[in-house]
Amino acid sequence: MPDIVLTTLNAKFIHAAFGLRYLFANLGELQPRAVIAEFDINLRPLDIAGALLAREPKIIGFGIYIWNVEETTEVITAIRRVRPEIKIVLGGPEVSYETGDQAIVALADHVITGEADLKFAEVCRVLLSGRAELRLGQGEQQCVHATLPKIIPAELPEFSRLALPYDFYTDADLAHRIVYVEASRGCPFTCEFCLSSLDIPVRSVPLDQFLAAMQRLLDRGLKQFKFVDRTFNLNLATSRTLLEFFLARYQPGMFFHFEMIPDRLPAELREVIARFPPGSLQFEVGIQTFNPEVGALISRRQNYERLADNFTYLRNQTNVHLHADLIVGLPGETLASFAAGFDQLIALGPQEIQVGILKRLRGTPIVRHDAEWRMVYHAHPPYEILQNRLLDFAALQRLRRFAKYWDLVGNSGNFVATVPLIWPDGASPFHSFLRFSDWLYVKIARTDSIALARLMEMLFEFLTREIQLDAKFVAAAFWRDCQRTGRRDAPEFLREFLPAESRSSLRARDRSLPRRQARHLAA
Repeated sequence: MPDIVLTTLNAKFIHAAFGLRYLFANLGELQPRAVIAEFDINLRPLDIAGALLAREPKIIGFGIYIWNVEETTEVITAIRRVRPEIKIVLGGPEVSYETGDQAIVALADHVITGEADLKFAEVCRVLLSGRAELRLGQGEQQCVHATLPKIIPAELPEFSRLALPYDFYTDADLAHRIVYVEASRGCPFTCEFCLSSLDIPVRSVPLDQFLAAMQRLLDRGLKQFKFVDRTFNLNLATSRTLLEFFLARYQPGMFFHFEMIPDRLPAELREVIARFPPGSLQFEVGIQTFNPEVGALISRRQNYERLADNFTYLRNQTNVHLHADLIVGLPGETLASFAAGFDQLIALGPQEIQVGILKRLRGTPIVRHDAEWRMVYHAHPPYEILQNRLLDFAALQRLRRFAKYWDLVGNSGNFVATVPLIWPDGASPFHSFLRFSDWLYVKIARTDSIALARLMEMLFEFLTREIQLDAKFVAAAFWRDCQRTGRRDAPEFLREFLPAESRSSLRARDRSLPRRQARHLAA
């Protein structure tokens, strides 16, 4: 049985816990005495507690994040009642700040704040040795604690001291899960809503060591790489080297995801990006706001002219899939200015627009605006904004519904030809989609668990009855979307509006199928 269990509750099974693998890789001589045990938040907390206790560990290290803190609190509560002698050690961004008022912190023996890659191993050595001595700090500021403190700050580790975690992804991870990698940590910017703004300076993995690890993953058959670097294109020489490394080894089916600064894309990067084939490269671009005054309020520097030029280049001259982010609820952002920003982003043409709701993450300096802008956040994770001086609760609820429906309709890839019909030429995409959002919520009174077939019917009804577009014209757009996504049959509600030759071919095909199968395909 292991002495140490490293565990966390992932948001979904498909997510592989990157942080746990870093901790495991840096356990040194303790590694044979440790295991990784991953779960997800959809499992029952008591079942998770049972699985952990069955391993009979002496120490359980939990990774705590905004998405799992409440469920993990239930797990730890159960363990505490059954096996109070087990040492509970917490780490992760959710418990690295504002620890004093957290229920989960009260349940733990020790909490490591900051990047615990090396510190966790030190704490485990102390706990397993029976000593209570721990060295904190560096150089002349280092001190020895006679008793192991509850809150243990971790010094910022240099990558030269870290063992990389990539060999601890299993073959099953590589085949079935999202594999995360990083060439750097930190961010040079100071956006007040983001925890990365606290992580200065930017530190890079030694490039030769990183590329060797990536080569091993490629040799093991990994085809999808998700980079978690906050500023992939900050160091242009490194960015180009990475892109050329993967391009030289490209095979069909490979996919690379990067987060990029939207206004930094010089010619030397453009050239190599343009050589990637379709479907292989995705950039996540955090724009957050197009309002310069809001940007100044939240300490976000952004050159909008360069941003627009870069988007135009990427959309017209490359095969990159662009995922762009906007945030609802920032201090100083009105409904009108957010609408203008959304419309501006639509005009730039990214394939996806994520409309996120502002979250008050622990430790972020966004709280300095609470009084002036009357920022009110939910008390429970994910701590979303409930109202502020410019957007009351009802307005923010309306925008939440907008964001949910946009994700289902605008981002799903199911309605590429149909979505633009929501806004006629010259109309505001934001206000037009908001009208659809309001209408849809009145009709179905929910924003989740909506079957695709039901959503298609509702969108068709809105376009043909509410804004009175020609039904045949709308049906043709729907049919193009059906075909583009691989569907070979038109939904029943479209058939009377499609050309006669399409209807006859559909009926002929249906007659060749067993009745149950034909009914299923028409659903």
